[in-house]
Amino acid sequence: MRRAVTADGDAQASPGPASGSRAGSGRGRRALPWTCRLSVALAVLSVALTVAGTAVQFALPAEWAPWPPLAPDHAAGLLFPPVGAFLIAHRPRLRLAWLMCAGGLGCALNVMLTGVQLALASAGDLTGAGLARIAAIAGWAVGGCAITIVLPLLSPDDRLPSRRWLPVAVAGVAAVLAEATRNIVRPTLPAASYRWPEVIPNPLAIEALAAHNATLQSVLTMLLNACGVLVLLSLPLRLRRASPTARRQIAWPLLAFAIYTVCPLLGPSFWLPATVWTGLIPVAVAFAVLRHRLYGIDTVISRTVVATGLIIAAGAVYFGAAALTGLLVSGYDEVVGLAAALATGAFFQPLRTRLRRLTDVMLYGRHGQPRELAARLAREVGETGPTNALAAVTAVVRDGLSVTGLAVEVGPTGIRVELGAIGAEPREVPLVWHGEPVGRMLVGPPGARRFSEAYTQRLIATATPYVADVAHAVLMTADLQHSRERILSTREEERRRLRRDLHDGLGQALTNMSMVLNMARLSLRQAPSSADRLLVDLHGGMDSVSQEIRELIYGLRPPSLDDLGLAGAVRALAEAPGPPVSVGIEGDTTGLPAAVEVAVYRIVQEALTNVRKHAAATRAEVTLVRSGQVVTVRVRDDGKGLPEHRRSGVGTGSMRERAAELGGTCLITPPPDGGPGTQVEATLPFS
Repeated sequence: MRRAVTADGDAQASPGPASGSRAGSGRGRRALPWTCRLSVALAVLSVALTVAGTAVQFALPAEWAPWPPLAPDHAAGLLFPPVGAFLIAHRPRLRLAWLMCAGGLGCALNVMLTGVQLALASAGDLTGAGLARIAAIAGWAVGGCAITIVLPLLSPDDRLPSRRWLPVAVAGVAAVLAEATRNIVRPTLPAASYRWPEVIPNPLAIEALAAHNATLQSVLTMLLNACGVLVLLSLPLRLRRASPTARRQIAWPLLAFAIYTVCPLLGPSFWLPATVWTGLIPVAVAFAVLRHRLYGIDTVISRTVVATGLIIAAGAVYFGAAALTGLLVSGYDEVVGLAAALATGAFFQPLRTRLRRLTDVMLYGRHGQPRELAARLAREVGETGPTNALAAVTAVVRDGLSVTGLAVEVGPTGIRVELGAIGAEPREVPLVWHGEPVGRMLVGPPGARRFSEAYTQRLIATATPYVADVAHAVLMTADLQHSRERILSTREEERRRLRRDLHDGLGQALTNMSMVLNMARLSLRQAPSSADRLLVDLHGGMDSVSQEIRELIYGLRPPSLDDLGLAGAVRALAEAPGPPVSVGIEGDTTGLPAAVEVAVYRIVQEALTNVRKHAAATRAEVTLVRSGQVVTVRVRDDGKGLPEHRRSGVGTGSMRERAAELGGTCLITPPPDGGPGTQVEATLPFS
């Protein structure tokens, strides 16, 4: 409840701006002509009266000119009725709009009649000035009842919050009317307490109230302020029970009133901001009623609450710390200032986080806490497998962000989960797991429960790590599945090769040997020389079979590993024809798993084959290191190095696959010291 000064110098409560929101029961199908004409007439009359009254006041002599030159009543008379007429054109039965027209017209009458009162008084017509004063008070009462008391209580659904608020409305209207009545019948003020050059007489004065006028005015002022605070509290109380969309509707007028009420507290010197902000209030009410661009209010309110809270709290902490430090170390101003600044800095970030959470909860309810979204995501990740978790997490994030659609794409696997419609130009959010890109998240446009951009960014930042974890799990699951498929395929291919070799080679050879034995047995008695030739052929066949068996055994596991051990087998590979190869062994290479020994042997064998065939090297070096449960093998040469445009062949692919089968890695790179040639480094873990 603000205070305004009437033309006779007596302070009275002036109607404050009101809040408004959408109408729940006042939707007219079509504006009736007479309602439009009436509302437009009221708006034109109000604007004309305000402009004329302002012109009269500015034309007054300096001693009769009111101060401040502009008051919130001027802005209310200029803007409330036109905005109310605009709303009536859309919703003729909207009581909020009619209250805006009536209250604004009352404020316009107050402005006009106050100017007339002072103009008559400056011209010497004090009796006419007294009558104009009474009429101005009547206009003030209309504006106070309509805008300050009733309008906030009917917001945002054109109804009272509940029947329990009816006594508050009645008490508020009664307080405004009582203050107006007291001002109309107030006794003549002493000339010493009068602010104008002459005393304007009151034709309805009750002089018997002279002894009680000041007390009665104080009591009514306190009652007006209490009623004003109560009716404004109806908005945040509605906010607690409202849906997210309705909260945004309430937030527009709530923000307008919250800032406006600060201006009178800052003192009379802030009359201009108070007047300007009063003019913005009906615009905020119209935005809320028509649901026009409700969503930008989220960011405005959040930043306003956070900034205001930080300023107040930081100032209190700074001055409190300065005072306490000054008592303890008086005489050291630099130490006092430093200690106060450090205390303020330590207090700043936690308070900022708490204030931001408070505004989020106020505006969005259970969706106003990123921690709630994080808890839901953690629950989904913990209760479902990777593949199902991806769909579950996508659904949770889509609901949490309140967007029309969301898609999650996992790396190069082609796995994609899409819910809803992401639109033609979705927002792309990269998914990174410990520095490794694992996919991307495509966020569609906002849905019905739309959030502010800043809040959406906080939700995305909260959800992204969980989605990245699931995407990485899906990627690892896909890699594991592909690895299993490759192992199964390799095993089946190996079985096919063995079957072919045994059937076409060894099996055929044994069949032939059996036939030769039968022929030799038949020829032994009749033609011994022929039998001898057959036995010689049989001996050659047996040698061939033995060789094939050795090749099969070598294909399964190189015999040198069993005969010489891993270190000896690697040295044997190094002694093959070609450029000289040095071998270095570090650690104990005995007792390694058979699969690790075969992998190391084959990788060294393939790497040295490449050196001898393609590298044009003069020397090479093989290093085998065992450290704990990891074997590292390096093969380095000083040849021509890797080609600029290269593609993996069968040999290099085989080395990588052997390392991957054991959960290790195989890198083919230039030497790390920048020297010539190529380095193959395989790391093979084992348990």
